[in-house]
Amino acid sequence: MQLKLDLQFFAGEKTEKATPKKRQDERKKGKVAKSQDVNTAVLLLFSIIGLIVFGNYMLQNMLKLFEHSFSEFIHWELTNHTVRQLFIGALTETGKILAPIMILAIIGGLISNLFQVGFLFTTESLKFDLKRIDPIQGAKRIFSIRALVELLKSLLKIVFVGSITFFIIWVYKDDMLMTAFTNAENALAFFSRVTVIMGIAAIIALLFLSVFDYAYQRYDFEKNMKMSKQDIKDEYKNIEGDPFIKSKRKAKQRELASRRMMSEVPNADVVITNPTHFAIAIKYDENMASAPYVIAKGTDHTALKIKEIAKANDIYMVENKPLARSLYKVIEVGDVIPEEFYQAVAEILAYVYRMEKNV
Repeated sequence: MQLKLDLQFFAGEKTEKATPKKRQDERKKGKVAKSQDVNTAVLLLFSIIGLIVFGNYMLQNMLKLFEHSFSEFIHWELTNHTVRQLFIGALTETGKILAPIMILAIIGGLISNLFQVGFLFTTESLKFDLKRIDPIQGAKRIFSIRALVELLKSLLKIVFVGSITFFIIWVYKDDMLMTAFTNAENALAFFSRVTVIMGIAAIIALLFLSVFDYAYQRYDFEKNMKMSKQDIKDEYKNIEGDPFIKSKRKAKQRELASRRMMSEVPNADVVITNPTHFAIAIKYDENMASAPYVIAKGTDHTALKIKEIAKANDIYMVENKPLARSLYKVIEVGDVIPEEFYQAVAEILAYVYRMEKNV
């Protein structure tokens, strides 16, 4: 009894790698190995590139917006129409200013996800699931090992990126204090340059951390995807069908094939026998094939049945042990007689035809 329980325990232990079918099924549900740190780093990289490339364009449009606001909008009469017009105009200009960054951010997000998981579109994650609002399951997720690992990762990122940012600010602290004695344009240019430097440093730090995070996510994903031996057996049954039902289906197919074969025996010209263990039914029809062909064959019980049908339909039976054995091994039902057996089969058919004429 104890041995049976132990075997059941080991059969249920998830020690096997996930099968391709399970991977495909989980992928359809949107469950793949990916790191959000990679997405964050790439997204930040594209955003910084956008600031560097389109920074001057954004600055000029922002100055125009402010200039227009303080030179024209300030003189407008406050009405529902002017407020709506002001809001729409400001929203449109803000959209133009932010459009390059937003487009690059979208491209960065697509690239990072394509790089990690390839093209994947699924609506499974959008479906309503009561388990997601289950407080017990929620508490388990909050106090799980994975949640603890994610917390430690977040703290590590904050400390790592924060330390780098603080170091850059410390290096430029004297220059920052001197901006009080420069004009707004120079101060803005200085802070833009420092912001870009901090952004690039943060990106490098995040890319460095994302390599380890991606490796961990792959490891955790593979661990959660593992299957037990019983899971693999159940999956095989679902794919191939129950072995018992499958064997019955094959037996039924063999029975139907045997019936079709037996129904052709009355059309044979001759049956070559062993005489007890083998029986080969042969027919020659020049409209069907260029040489004689086999319409039925069998051993033991099947051979006996072929001979019974042949006898009942007055089909000639010729005993030739070597020929019967050889033909059975090298030929299937419906195949034409191989060339090396032409002479022997032709002699038997000629004998049968002579016997039929004499009758």
